[in-house]
Amino acid sequence: MKEKILIVDDEGDIVSFLKDTLEDEGYEVFTAYDGNEAIEKSRLYPDLILLDVMMPNKNGYEVCRDIRDIVSCPIIFLTAKQEEQDIINGLSIGGDDYISKPFSLRQLKARIKAHLRRDRRNFNNHEKSNLYFGKLSIDLKGRMVYVNGELIAITKKEFDIIEFLAANCGQVFSKEQIYEKIWGYDAEGDSSAIAEHIKNIRRKFANFDSDIEYISTIWGVGYKWQKGI
Repeated sequence: MKEKILIVDDEGDIVSFLKDTLEDEGYEVFTAYDGNEAIEKSRLYPDLILLDVMMPNKNGYEVCRDIRDIVSCPIIFLTAKQEEQDIINGLSIGGDDYISKPFSLRQLKARIKAHLRRDRRNFNNHEKSNLYFGKLSIDLKGRMVYVNGELIAITKKEFDIIEFLAANCGQVFSKEQIYEKIWGYDAEGDSSAIAEHIKNIRRKFANFDSDIEYISTIWGVGYKWQKGI
């Protein structure tokens, strides 16, 4: 699946140029032209954000503060402001890198690749506290699930099932395997309860996003989590 990049800048020529360039590199690219639109587009859960500082409505620093509760992806500031204090401000509020305009396109592409590579390593090492699948995000530490930024009311066992399947995205598990993982090997009960829990999870997700079924049924085998778009 293509990695997603959000470009935020009020200069249309820069946005258009970067969008074409990054799409040629194989990325899926979203764009925003002011701070408010940037916050809205962040709910698409990009893998990386290129964020201008000087913009209408909200500047880049304000946007960065506001979206850090939504996304944990790398944020690279692109700006003409080159004072040391500006750089310190950007990095201290949640930015990961700072590139001054005018910038070298080769350097920018190299930094994007480096940040995405580092982010993938963190994900594989289970260092992330959040998992993102399209419009859905899972807060592992807070044990909360959001769809389109809306908190979903789920039970403890429902979260355990979601966490287990999502952490093993693409892998198929039987009802028995899921039951043993969540309830334990010595638990007294029936693995048929898994089907009912998954039915409830799907119903709750569908209330907020009916386009994607995150938990797929593999007939005769079990269930798997599929990554949203």
